[in-house]
Formats: sequence, structure tokens, C-alpha cells
Amino acid sequence: MANKIRVMIVDDSAVIRGLTKRILETNDTIEVVASVGNGEYAVRAAEQKDIDVVVLDIEMPTMDGITALPLLIKANPKLRIIMSSTLTTRNAEISLKALSLGAADYIPKPTSASELNSGDAFRQSLLEKVVALGAASHRAQGISKDVPTRPGTSSSPKAVSAGSVDISLRKAGTMVPDILAIGSSTGGPQALFEFFKGIPADWTLPIVITQHMPATFTRILADHIASVAKRPCIESKGGEVITSGHIYVAPGDYHMILEKNGAKIVTRLTQSSPENFCRPSVDPMMRSIVEIYGPRVLALILTGMGKDGLNGCEAVVAAGGTVVAQDEETSVVWGMPGAVATHGVCSAVLPLQEIAAHITNFKTRTAA
Repeated sequence: MANKIRVMIVDDSAVIRGLTKRILETNDTIEVVASVGNGEYAVRAAEQKDIDVVVLDIEMPTMDGITALPLLIKANPKLRIIMSSTLTTRNAEISLKALSLGAADYIPKPTSASELNSGDAFRQSLLEKVVALGAASHRAQGISKDVPTRPGTSSSPKAVSAGSVDISLRKAGTMVPDILAIGSSTGGPQALFEFFKGIPADWTLPIVITQHMPATFTRILADHIASVAKRPCIESKGGEVITSGHIYVAPGDYHMILEKNGAKIVTRLTQSSPENFCRPSVDPMMRSIVEIYGPRVLALILTGMGKDGLNGCEAVVAAGGTVVAQDEETSVVWGMPGAVATHGVCSAVLPLQEIAAHITNFKTRTAA
């Protein structure tokens, strides 16, 4: 098959490399072109071979993954790198650092060969991430010509062109928002950090976030957001009262929804069935918010695979609220934002660096 996604596996365990290779090659769009045992060999291979995606272990002898990461990007800036690590607090911290250094995504690695061989969730996640990031790498190289490019940044209600796709923007809601709800996935941590750098110090709306991540990662993500945003941010434990200016992150493996408790609005966690193959999922969070806030909802969909958030955002605009999405050019994967952008629910589709100012201006304008 032409234009296969060319993958390099980097792991110090030959058994893990072999099993990972077999998983990847069950998809006929993927070709494993290199399999090496440490970062030093990986850098050499990146300099010599045509590679689209790297699955990069963190802990390896000679040269570990975090050391190899910037060298791999220097060797080939079009590479999309997935960090692979076991679910420990230390590795979660390192993975988030790797994302800030240019890694595209991460995947929790099973702790044994038998677990890797039988782990359907790992198999599905690995294949989805490699296919999505491989397609993004091909677009960056101009290999794929039939994928929408940047859809334009206009916030007026008109059609804008996005390659072969026309996007119809709708009028923004007219009510002052009382809450900001954010959904994100692949590339989301980097996008969230960039967004919160642009939020002004006098921001008062509460913010709720569903980012597709394992539990160990979501707690650390909340800590990092608190540091960047310079305001309280916590991984929800359930039962928190929604408070002005505070940020709440859905924990891994739980949907986070809001509900009324007397005169207060509180978080509630549920392990009901995954939606869009995700838990946490953006859709149940959005739907619960609409039930409480009606038209006073401002929703933001950032980079990510799939279409989680579309159903919830359709509920937002049906109630009179407003939806903003990140554009394709600045998204690591234009799946989630692309879904809402192409279904006519957005009032604006913007580059990441413009979103904070746009949302701040919208909140100020509607309050006037």
C-alpha cells in the first residue's frame, strides 16, 4: 500500500518491541521500519530512515527517552512521537514534561509481556494513536492532499473554506456565560497550558475540563494547570462546589458531571459506560452543564482524536450557548475540533494562540 505510516519502536525490552510490532502490523496501513533498544540507536535510525511515528519508551539504558526526544525532533521535525511508560507518578510527570518538549502523545504501557499481549485497550489505543498521528505527519509532509487545512478564523456567521470542506459558522450566543467547559484529547495538555497562559488575572468564570487521560496523569495535569493559570485547579474527587475562578479536571476513568445540590452546583463522578470509547468523556459533562446553565454555557473544543464533544456541543448551541474550536493547523490531531467545526455548531474556529483573547473578549462583550 502506498503512503504507509512508517513507525519506529524504541524500547529496551526485545519482547515488548516484538509484541508491539505484531500489534501495529495487524493494521495494513502501518509498516514498522525500525525497532531499537535505546535512544542512541533511535536517533541514528531517525537520521537514516524515513519515519513518521516513533513509539518511545521513557526508561532505557545508554540514552533514555526524555534525552532522545529533542534529538529525534532535531533529526526529523515532522516526526510524531508517542511516549510509552508504565503508570507511575514519576513517569506521568516525565510524560507531561515530554509533551512540553514536543512529544505528540503518550500511552500507558502494560507492565508485562503477558499483559501487553492480552490488553485489548492498549492495542486499540496504540493503533488509534499511531494511525491518527501518522496521518498528521503525512499532512505536514504534503503526502496527503485530501485532508482539510486551516478552516479560517472568522467568527462571523458565514461559510468558510477548509480545503475540500466548507464550514458554516453560526452566531455566538447572546447571554453572558456563567461557565467555561473545555474538552480535549491528543495534544490537549500542551494546548491547555498555552490557553491558560492567555487567561487574564481577573478571570472569574469557573472552568471544567475533560481531557482524555489515565487517572495518574489527570492529577498531575491539574497541578500543572494550577501553576500555569495561577489559580486553583484540582482533579475532581466528586462533591466539590463549583466556585468562581476555580478549575476542575475530570479524573481518569470517571465521567465528571455537574448537578444541583440545593442552591449549590457540585461535581459528581460516575463510572457509567464509556462514551465515544472514552471515560472520562466530554459529552456527558457538556450535557449536564446545559441542564443547569442553559444558554449561559461557553464551550471550547481543543485538539484531539475522534468526535467526543460533538453531541454535547450540539446540546450547548440548542440551548443558546456558544462553542469555539481550535483550528486544524494548530491542532496535533484535528478530530474533536474538526467534528464540531464541520457540523455547524461553532461561532469561531481559531488558531490556539488566539483563543484565550477571543474568549475573554466574548465574555466581556456579552456582559456589556
